Amino acid sequence: MYLLGYDIGSSSVKASLVDAQSGERVASAFYPKTEMTILSHKPGWAEQNPSSWWNNLQLATADVLRQCGSSGDDVAAIGISYQMHGLVLVDKNYQVLRPSIIWCDSRAVPYGARAFEELGEEWCLSHLLNSPGNFTAAKLAWVKENEPAVYEKIYKLMLPGDYIATLLTGECTTTVSGLSEGMFWDFKEGQVSEKLLKYFGFDPSFIPTIKPTFAVQGELTSTAASQLGLKVGIPVSYRAGDQPNNALSLNVLNPGEVASTAGTSGVVYGVNGSPEYDPQSRVNSFAHVNHTAGLSAADCKGPLLERIGVLLCINGTGILNSWMKRNVAPELSYEAMNDLAATAKIGSNGLSILPFGNGSERLLGNENRGCSIHGLQFNLHGKADMLRAAQEGIVFSFAYGMEVMNNMGIQTNLIRAGLANMFLSPIFRDTLAGTTGATIELYDTDGSVGAAMGAGIGAGIYKSPVEAFASLRKLQMVEPDIKHREIYRDAYERWKQCL
Repeated sequence: MYLLGYDIGSSSVKASLVDAQSGERVASAFYPKTEMTILSHKPGWAEQNPSSWWNNLQLATADVLRQCGSSGDDVAAIGISYQMHGLVLVDKNYQVLRPSIIWCDSRAVPYGARAFEELGEEWCLSHLLNSPGNFTAAKLAWVKENEPAVYEKIYKLMLPGDYIATLLTGECTTTVSGLSEGMFWDFKEGQVSEKLLKYFGFDPSFIPTIKPTFAVQGELTSTAASQLGLKVGIPVSYRAGDQPNNALSLNVLNPGEVASTAGTSGVVYGVNGSPEYDPQSRVNSFAHVNHTAGLSAADCKGPLLERIGVLLCINGTGILNSWMKRNVAPELSYEAMNDLAATAKIGSNGLSILPFGNGSERLLGNENRGCSIHGLQFNLHGKADMLRAAQEGIVFSFAYGMEVMNNMGIQTNLIRAGLANMFLSPIFRDTLAGTTGATIELYDTDGSVGAAMGAGIGAGIYKSPVEAFASLRKLQMVEPDIKHREIYRDAYERWKQCL
């Protein structure tokens, strides 16, 4: 019996099959093999066609079934992880009305800033836990003002995972966690925010039916089953944004626990037991996967919990490293880049890089500052310094945001992460541990595996997350380098002077 997990990213769609009994991944695949196209018609814009997610999901599904020789009849449940904060708009026939405005699109910043001021900063922070910022609600406000003909046809608004779930099940639903990431959830009232909808003039009927994160949210239709090579009626029993899901994949569910990921963007994600927020909204608080306040006891099938995920997001993480590969070291593999960077001294001989070149950064108050290089000396610095400074700059942006999280009561002394993306780099790992003083635990998991395990919990195959993640394997532990602690901190302090 298998569990099928999907991770709908902006770079690719990944699928994994997990053996439900052993908890081991038996097959995984991602498509496309090069990064998915991001449409950018104007500076700061970022859109994707939702059809590309579905097409690549079909390819990834066929691949994993082929790898393990499965007919698709032995898949017991499906889970979905997805890129957060995107906006998908559909008409009454569930036809997409325009390309999705995705997470790193900056056009809605003025709409969120105006709402923050006019709704009142204290109200937004205490009810939404954030400024409306550049999140889904503000993106919809942009559509309403700039594309009225599209807006008039809207039947439902969805997040990327909601759209994929709709294609799978024929049912248009969402979750409290998803609504909170879009700024539609009022934590004080425990319901969709009537005040926010009224302020923007959004029709409440745009909001899909709310389902628990861990629950049967629909069953695979005959159409979807035929397209995917699966049997009709498989329950879709879990759905969450990529960062809450990454935390789930690392069994980070309780207050004080911290997860991280470093793909195209980078994230540190900690769990609080109460609805705390950053007064400047530099890090963002959302309902975690096991937040059940606001649901009925019958819906959540357990105690009503407040579990708030505090998310530090740096847009320019792996994308900076890949830019360096394409433009600075195209002849090198990533491993060879790491080897060359390791020949440079800690601190990159005084060279500092700010990695903020992938849209507006929440950590900087939604400024679209761009990437910048500081202290470059033509007679001193070479390729190795550039490559190391890029990775150090990414780490230092993490450390800067973690200071904000520490002030909210989340101590980042231990970080769990999957051994993937930037965490494959020894320089990245050692610099993160050395700069922050945190121990890093690396595990054999990823978002698609987490989605599969979440599906097992939601379908009742596992009695609890403890049972689901009993097989989670720790691969490596990175301790802070005490000997070079001051060198790392000096480089970090010099980097901060460049902000």
